[in-house]
Amino acid sequence: MSKITFRERARYWFDNTMSRGTASLIGWLAVVSIGLIVVVAGLTLWLTPGEPEGVGSAGEVLWIALMHALTPGRIASDKGSITYMTVMFAGSLGGLFIVSMLVGLLSNGLKERVDRLRRGRSRIVESGHTVVLGWSDQMFTIVAELVKAHASQKGSVIAVLAERDKLEMEEEIREHVGDLGRTRVVCRTGRPTEPRDLALMNLAAARSVVVLSPESEDPDAHVIKILLALAKRTGIHPPVVAGLASSRNIAAARLAGGADVHLVDSDDTASRLIVQSSRQSGMSVVCMDLLNFDGGEIYLRTPKKTVGLTYGEALHAYQTASVIGLRRPSGVVLNPPMDTVIAAEDEVIVIAHDDSHVRLAAGKPSVNESAVVVKEKAPTEPERTLLLNWNGRAEQIIRYLDGYVAPGSVLEVAADHPKAGTNLAGLRNLTVNVKDCDTTDRYALESLGVGLFQHVIVLSDDRFDPHHSDTRTLMTLLQLRDMQSRLGEHYSIVSEMHDENNRSLAEVTEADDIVISDTVIGLLLAQLAENRHLADVFGYLFDSRGSEIYPRPAASYVKPGAQVTFSTVVESARRRGETAIGYRKATARNDPPHYGIVLNPDKAESLVLGEKDSVIVLAER
Repeated sequence: MSKITFRERARYWFDNTMSRGTASLIGWLAVVSIGLIVVVAGLTLWLTPGEPEGVGSAGEVLWIALMHALTPGRIASDKGSITYMTVMFAGSLGGLFIVSMLVGLLSNGLKERVDRLRRGRSRIVESGHTVVLGWSDQMFTIVAELVKAHASQKGSVIAVLAERDKLEMEEEIREHVGDLGRTRVVCRTGRPTEPRDLALMNLAAARSVVVLSPESEDPDAHVIKILLALAKRTGIHPPVVAGLASSRNIAAARLAGGADVHLVDSDDTASRLIVQSSRQSGMSVVCMDLLNFDGGEIYLRTPKKTVGLTYGEALHAYQTASVIGLRRPSGVVLNPPMDTVIAAEDEVIVIAHDDSHVRLAAGKPSVNESAVVVKEKAPTEPERTLLLNWNGRAEQIIRYLDGYVAPGSVLEVAADHPKAGTNLAGLRNLTVNVKDCDTTDRYALESLGVGLFQHVIVLSDDRFDPHHSDTRTLMTLLQLRDMQSRLGEHYSIVSEMHDENNRSLAEVTEADDIVISDTVIGLLLAQLAENRHLADVFGYLFDSRGSEIYPRPAASYVKPGAQVTFSTVVESARRRGETAIGYRKATARNDPPHYGIVLNPDKAESLVLGEKDSVIVLAER
């Protein structure tokens, strides 16, 4: 091994000092400046003693050399011998380079400091704030809903940490969300997987944490890594809600996050909603209304005056709220048996327009007995369903559909996807047939005999980017609607889309239901960020077991054309063992944003329901 020379050691030391940043570079410039001033002053005293005129001491010469180094323009006013002028010119030229480098270093240092401030690296000092980690299109839905939820709160804060530019994030949020009201959005640039960056969020004082699934090839791995980073932090942990793209990663995410994390399975939730919407027109709109903070919201109430009442009696107990179930120590149950007695340790689950608007009814309900109709539910019969296109959640959708339909039902899968119809072993009630078909081609669609089916489900093709996939879905919907009008066929059409902005375009197709999966998951994350106890309620709603939401013909509950109060509708549903929570007017089924659906009307509201109208109930199949 060769011996390290003094020159190499000196160069190594010099490289290390130069790499310490702007301050070190300025220090070296100061050393060079001092050396230049001393050399110029020394040459002046040696070569031109007595110049300039009137200067005698070495200190005065040093001062003149300093002024020439810092102000090169002073040489224009100098007078003296050629030697003196040459020395001063050399000093001014050296000073020119030094000052230029100093200005450049200061400029770069200031720019770096401004960039750091611009990225937002200061620690958040608020408390009771909602923290959102990561970035996806669901961000805008979550922020918009939290703004509505906090509309009456002063000083509400949403803190966002993502690997994006701070100003870009703030600008995009303002562009998509609009008026933020009393809520402030504070963005920070950083990696949510790094504990040092998580420290900027002041998590110990946060109200809740939402972890978003990013738009990448393996989004769940990123979410799990964030959960590991959160779990590594010691001290107080706020409740954490995380969205996962695939059901297969639930176990790993639960292990990474621990008991303080509630996981939202995007695939599972969207699949259940698509299946339920395909069977009951308007289901997705009802769920969207329950999930957002615009209209009816779900609240948990301490029973107090309803303790000792049966569940059936409690349905009429609130004037401005609709009772839908109970949260008991053993778990959540929606639409329990009507003779279930409400205990003191139970919580009543209600739908209300605002927590402050939940009022008890005065006196007995106004029920028009002559208008009440009690019909037996028709037995379920085998059905025919057409599934157009294929994606990663299609298998799950088919398995959930198998749990709803009667034995002997048929599912026709029409897609040109290479994986269409795979991994479907073990179905009990469905017989599945697969056909190769370009679902945007009119002739290919006509060859399927669509009029033979009761339900049509149009999925988003995952081989294309979301925007292009939505465009293809719109083309398919237009073809189906035109075929219906030309051939006089009748079947329900439910479509899955990615972008909420495409809903207005899809309204032209008059599809019975459009499920915007990303929006639904964003709404669910916002709800759970506000109240994590609602997770069991929504989990129950989306489960095929137990009671679910069904829009059913109004004629099965009240006489068509009769003027009744909503209390009459509630009573008629109660006698069938069901819970009425609203109704849908057929004349407004294509009118956004509620598409004719009214949730939680006042019990005293007078209404007239026709043959084509629906009553929205919680019921068993």
